[in-house]
Amino acid sequence: MKNIYWGFIGCGEVTERKSGPAFGQVEGSSVVAVMSRSKEKAASYAERHNIPRYYTDAQSLINDPQVNAVYIATPPSSHATYAIMALKAGKPVYVEKPLAASYRDCQRVMRISAETGVPCFVAYYRRNLPYFNKVRSLLSEGAIGKVINVQIRFSVPPRDLDYNSTNLPWRVQRDIAGGGYFYDLAPHQLDLLQEFFGPIVYVSGFSANRGGLYQTEDTVSASFAFQDGMPGSGSWCFVGHESARTDQIELIGEKGRICFSVFTYTPIILQTSNGCEEIAIQNPQHVQLPMIEQVVKHLQGKATCTSDCISATSVNWVMDRILGKI
Repeated sequence: MKNIYWGFIGCGEVTERKSGPAFGQVEGSSVVAVMSRSKEKAASYAERHNIPRYYTDAQSLINDPQVNAVYIATPPSSHATYAIMALKAGKPVYVEKPLAASYRDCQRVMRISAETGVPCFVAYYRRNLPYFNKVRSLLSEGAIGKVINVQIRFSVPPRDLDYNSTNLPWRVQRDIAGGGYFYDLAPHQLDLLQEFFGPIVYVSGFSANRGGLYQTEDTVSASFAFQDGMPGSGSWCFVGHESARTDQIELIGEKGRICFSVFTYTPIILQTSNGCEEIAIQNPQHVQLPMIEQVVKHLQGKATCTSDCISATSVNWVMDRILGKI
């Protein structure tokens, strides 16, 4: 494929800033159609972003002869259905994370991608950001020696919408999101760790609803181990007090430690016997740009993107094991 002509299924918040504009900033990539079940929303998005056509039906967008690749930016419950529709039509897909609302749905997508030979990429875009590339380079340089243990710590207070029992965010509705905020945010953390250290092969967890604001889990603890036997742990709380707000992954090595955030991009902390260094790294305005560029180059035969349905399915396996879904 020389030129990639994208069709968007979904045109919500994530496409406005994080991803949408980036598709037109990559050489040989452009957006030619967009779909939303709301005609008004689709028409408005197309007009504001100079997209030639809009649809209210996903199959119509997939059947558009000019569309040769599909970006799926809907809530997770529809990811697998839309991805399989596109793959069976012979059109590569780039899916927002998580790949699906369950490990089993991820397996379905992975199987169809393998059967059709059509690639499916997943938007674990943090892999390609300069901030996390720096963490990766510190590890490869042996800045802290052999990594012995990893720890995830995350806590935030409830959001204002969490108190609205009659109109809760879709991210805390299990049938739409696959779980609560854990299922929305933890994938990025778990994908990064597996990108750095290989697959997690053992995992157990416990989840609870401590705040009573919605039905899904709001507090999660987990322990896990990587293929080489390195242990790790994670703690997530989405109803904590402001004083407990935390966004940190700590990598403990034989020669020091590296601490970094996943969502706030606070300076990376490198602490060794030589002292403590804070490393500030800037990311691009549209954070998905580096990943989208890699996906486009993969489709053009110029690069390889490994953020695919295979690695993404592993992330869902870990999450579903933690939540006791499998």
